[in-house]
Amino acid sequence: MSLFAALLCGSLEATLRNAARHLRKDGRQRSTLPLILLMIAGVAAGSPAQAASDDAEWHEFSGTWTAAGSRQAIGLGGDRRASVADYSGSLMLYGTSRPALGFRVEAVVLNDSTTGLIGRAVWTDETDSHVYSELRGEITPAGNRIVGTFVGGSGRYNGATGTYEFSWRFLLEGEDGIVQGQSTGLSGKVRLLPAQSGTGTPKP
Repeated sequence: MSLFAALLCGSLEATLRNAARHLRKDGRQRSTLPLILLMIAGVAAGSPAQAASDDAEWHEFSGTWTAAGSRQAIGLGGDRRASVADYSGSLMLYGTSRPALGFRVEAVVLNDSTTGLIGRAVWTDETDSHVYSELRGEITPAGNRIVGTFVGGSGRYNGATGTYEFSWRFLLEGEDGIVQGQSTGLSGKVRLLPAQSGTGTPKP
């Protein structure tokens, strides 16, 4: 029995004893007892709804994303270059409110040395549920900065919203286009929809 259930049962028992002690033979006081029971039932019924809303809170996290992939680049005159790359790797998360321990991550990225980076990423957890995000990056005086925006998902991540950001450093850049890298300073937060109850058809 949970602490809340124990307190509720204790409160109910005490209330019933008190009500029985004050019952009058003419029955006028008896009308109070059903009202008390209805109030207690209302409190008990509200508790699961509060628990179900936990997922609707923001989940803050930090982590490390490591990935490898292949990149194709072209010159656009002068020092300007553009490249297209696809990456796959893993993301380990930290923090007491993190949405999961880790994810498998796939991403495709178009990078222009003048206009910045755009991309798309899919995070997949151990239950094969997905989180989708859009990536945008720019070159700043402090280095490259990439911002991810969550745009939904599947399973428990359906309707996920929020953002995360990080910088990226390459650990290997081969002449054959093979690249490996790792994030630095990755952190963010994600908001999940509350768990759905019942068997009704979800709204689009």
